[in-house]
Amino acid sequence: MAVTVGDYVLQRLREWDVEQVFGYPGDGINGIIAAFGESGNEPRFVQSRHEEMSAFQAVGYAKFTGRPGVCLATSGPGAIHLLNGLYDAKLDHVPVVAIVGQVARSAMGGSFQQEVDLHTLFKDVASDYLAEVEVCEQLPVAIDRAFRTAEAHHAPTAVIIPADLQEEQYKPPEHEFKHVPSSEPGPVRSSALPPADEIDRAAEILNAGEKVAVLVGQGARGAAEEIRSVAEATGAGVAKALLGKDVLSDDLPFVTGAIGLLGTRPSYELMRDCDTLLIVGSNMPYTQFLPEFGQAKAVQIDLDGAMVGMRYPTEVNLVGDAKGTLGALIPRLDRRSRDGWRQTVERNVASWWETLEQQAMIDADPVNPMRVVHELSKRIPEDAIVTADSGSSTNWYARNLKMRGTMRGSLSGTLATMGSAVPYAIGAKFAYPMRPAVALVGDGAMQMNGLAELITIERYRELWEDPRLIVCVFNNGDLNQVTWELRAMGGAPKFEESQTLPRISYADFARTVGLEGITVDEPAGLGAAWDRAFSADGPVVIDVHCDPAVPPIPPHATLDQIKSTTQALLRGDPEAWQVFIQGTKTKAREMMPGGR
Repeated sequence: MAVTVGDYVLQRLREWDVEQVFGYPGDGINGIIAAFGESGNEPRFVQSRHEEMSAFQAVGYAKFTGRPGVCLATSGPGAIHLLNGLYDAKLDHVPVVAIVGQVARSAMGGSFQQEVDLHTLFKDVASDYLAEVEVCEQLPVAIDRAFRTAEAHHAPTAVIIPADLQEEQYKPPEHEFKHVPSSEPGPVRSSALPPADEIDRAAEILNAGEKVAVLVGQGARGAAEEIRSVAEATGAGVAKALLGKDVLSDDLPFVTGAIGLLGTRPSYELMRDCDTLLIVGSNMPYTQFLPEFGQAKAVQIDLDGAMVGMRYPTEVNLVGDAKGTLGALIPRLDRRSRDGWRQTVERNVASWWETLEQQAMIDADPVNPMRVVHELSKRIPEDAIVTADSGSSTNWYARNLKMRGTMRGSLSGTLATMGSAVPYAIGAKFAYPMRPAVALVGDGAMQMNGLAELITIERYRELWEDPRLIVCVFNNGDLNQVTWELRAMGGAPKFEESQTLPRISYADFARTVGLEGITVDEPAGLGAAWDRAFSADGPVVIDVHCDPAVPPIPPHATLDQIKSTTQALLRGDPEAWQVFIQGTKTKAREMMPGGR
């Protein structure tokens, strides 16, 4: 049989070692869908309930493997639906390849059904590489460049293939004018190192420091041993941006945890008091949580030279691979004692973990959301993959979950979009079917799109060697993070028409689609629920009835934030008294002896 363009697309994906394509069908990609059938479903077509979820699943796969995730959508509405997930990939620097259908070439320009100007639609989100294939000879170079660019630039790319072209017979490019050949598919890796004199200058700054702080982001992943060596040589404490939460184990006594609005008190203190700062693979935007400008001498290491020196005034910028650059830097470091600084950091860290445990055990109505993650952290397997959504539950993921062993974790760090945790977890299960996965999701995100993806979980559970995928829903009936932002930033009381969510049973819904559902409405049931979920032989939804009045207090609440929150409560906030009580109890635990 003749090889069609659709057939060749899948052949090239197999040559790029693509094992699954996350997508949703439509007539704009009928030729490619037919090719899946002819190929015996290799690579596997993973059907989501919505194209946005396909894009998120591809992002989740890419985040946890480092390899490009692939998503597929039809023309018009299907392509439009991909955008949010692709922007998530763009802002978090994740390699994703989107293959998108288009109306037949003969209909273009005629306002045909589902005809959208896809170049205009994708020119920003896929700005690193966007190509429309008009003749079959373009295919190899278009697909290959999409993969190579996605991997080299850590970015989403897109290839548009009109519907009629997909059904034509494939012909390769020839050795002639205006034909562009391509090469064998293969990974793109960079091991660039900065010049030796720049590494020397960076070492001089770090050697001169008495109170060294290190901030690591996702760009430091794979350099954990080197980060530890730097910390040991300089006596540094290490804070982690949210996307770098899994770079280092939280069992290390000098790791201060997350930084920023969702960060920890020790990370705030580390940056407040340091005189030297090393930033590795992080572009965390909240500069107010870094040292005062001029307070610290700073060095930054990043693979992308366009991103250095943007968040803090740095003296030396080292553009290169984190592992290799740190490896070249370590022999130049002076291993002199800075015991006083290190002891302060470790004392702050130990005290903070005690404080978090005390805060998690505070009574709430009905369940303290901090305790949900506290109980998880005591039980989670050391090879688990954790995904977190955007909302107040993200605070507890950031602060209360201890990373250790080979655990991985991620979330929508820069776009901070709702609705990513469940599809991320699905992508993670296809990446590592032998590892358990946990999705921490607010009820707002669950109602937005997570409920539908429970159907996807049920459909594909049999493919996973370890079928455990636990979705934990923080069910507080409130779009809680925005409610707190209204109070703390605008001095506005909770507006119930926009903030209150319909109450449903997520455990009951899970059971209707064939999953196990567990309801927890008292704190004593939390531990048993996690134990049951981790011992289950399939996916589980834990529906925890949480108190919306437990405040996600930042590590350093400003006077303006306290004033605004107080004004909001006095202006008729429907939960004013409960918020006041819970806020007072939570903050008191931080200020008491034995806490901070």
